Amino acid sequence: MADTMVHQPAAAPGAPYYLPQGKERELFELAWRNRLPLLLKGPTGCGKTRFVAHMAHRLGLPLHTVACHDDLTAADLTGRWLLKGGETVWVDGPLTRAVREGGICYLDEVVEARRDVTVVLHPLTDDRRMLPLERTGELLRAPPSFMLVVSYNPGYQNILKSLKPSTRQRFLALELGFPAPERELEIVAAESGLPAERVRPLINLAVRLRQLKGVDLEESVSTRLLVYTASLIHHGLDAAAALEAGMIEPLSDDADVKQGLRELVRASLG
Repeated sequence: MADTMVHQPAAAPGAPYYLPQGKERELFELAWRNRLPLLLKGPTGCGKTRFVAHMAHRLGLPLHTVACHDDLTAADLTGRWLLKGGETVWVDGPLTRAVREGGICYLDEVVEARRDVTVVLHPLTDDRRMLPLERTGELLRAPPSFMLVVSYNPGYQNILKSLKPSTRQRFLALELGFPAPERELEIVAAESGLPAERVRPLINLAVRLRQLKGVDLEESVSTRLLVYTASLIHHGLDAAAALEAGMIEPLSDDADVKQGLRELVRASLG
């Protein structure tokens, strides 16, 4: 259970950098103030997790983040009895802690978790805002400061890994995509320290690579990878090596596809 949880206190100094693309900050704050759960949709590396961290800091809320995976169970979220010092004690999971203490519980890539996870969320996503703990006999009522946020990448959805319509309709939903080129340039320059004029060719290359999604690539280059690549260049690695490590190798294992990417890089950057 410890491997899946990250707890960020509200008092962390300095808000995580986030450049809004539209009205997403206003929508998030309205959802929180009206005690409504929120579903974030968007491609890998577009900033969903950063956005949640930014909003937690902006609202002064603790953030309990769970990286979902196919072995994640409802007990990993709610808690379990453990043997400590010869005694059996109950240890809250991240969802239970968030309900007891208030704050945001963020389930990243929720469709990766087992089906019993979505079942335990249902009482928290309607006007009950309750969390039943069958193993302790408790029925916890979420405080006004509690908010449930989940995310997933629709591009990876298939018949075995998707949110049922009955679950999706329990949430407000917000779709986040890759920023427009000028805004993405500003983000990458700010995050990496690389001057904007040196970032621009990377942004132009990303636009071309994203046109290949679904043809040669299952998933295209993310804003996160652009920041990584620009950071390598900023710290002295030559551009060819940075692009190899930051874009080409992460995007594919297929030798032919990687060679095609290298040719596109050379054609784009000269």
